[in-house]
Amino acid sequence: MPSVDFRLYLVTDRHQTAGRPLLSVVGRAVRAGVRAVQLRERDLPIRGLLALARDLQRELPDTKLLINDRVDVALGLPCQGAHLRESSLPASVVRGLLAPSQLMGLSVHSIEGAVSAERQGADFLVLGPIYDTPSKREFGPPLGLRILEQAARTVTIPIFAIGGITAVRAREVRQAGGFGVAVLSAILSASNVEQATEELLAAMEIEP
Repeated sequence: MPSVDFRLYLVTDRHQTAGRPLLSVVGRAVRAGVRAVQLRERDLPIRGLLALARDLQRELPDTKLLINDRVDVALGLPCQGAHLRESSLPASVVRGLLAPSQLMGLSVHSIEGAVSAERQGADFLVLGPIYDTPSKREFGPPLGLRILEQAARTVTIPIFAIGGITAVRAREVRQAGGFGVAVLSAILSASNVEQATEELLAAMEIEP
């Protein structure tokens, strides 16, 4: 199983960068300490997604790049893996397609989903929304820290919390047993990208 050696997982959305180029914002975050990026531009056509992925790889060669949902793109690029939704191709099938060295992440919204993700070979999972956030309301009310705690006791793979994450909440996530956090606007929309990144990383430098 490949190593999950990052605690801050940056998920992209070029519509949340306050008008700044996505590549520039992600680059600033990486220079401030982000080590893993999920390319999530779900509204981009395949050619645009490929072009953006290649730009990220060229500009940020030492960053782990995972492609959201589009397993075909992940397989066609020398990237570090794929990230799936619960409605994507079955994780067990994707695990068989990816190279042993490639990571497979899976987004889930319940303890049952977390158990299923681990059983199907996921290397890590993103659980949420833990806190209330407008972008995740389609998935129902926030799960809260209690569900995160229960999930962390139930599965052995790393859990990243998503939804309404701030630096203060990142610390709470770690104290509840979460391995790390996944964020979008907390970094992408920040006026000072570097400061936002550093604060999130510093908040997680504790033993849960």
